[in-house]
Amino acid sequence: MEETDLQLIRKLIPKDKELKRLWDEHLDYEEKLDQLNKRRYLSTEEEMRRKEIQKLKLHGKDRIEEILRRYRDEQ
Repeated sequence: MEETDLQLIRKLIPKDKELKRLWDEHLDYEEKLDQLNKRRYLSTEEEMRRKEIQKLKLHGKDRIEEILRRYRDEQ
């Protein structure tokens, strides 16, 4: 994410509960993916979980971008 997006997120989190929830989930998914990606080998179940987390993270990021776009349009 770009620095301007991160600044806007930090500014809006106290005002927007959905954005805060999505951002917290995004950070959690990032941490989980980092842990999985550090492993040299993944079991089939771990690989499926990694792909699921990637999809959830991407969906959340898309929603975050929608919220940011809405706030930018209002200004």
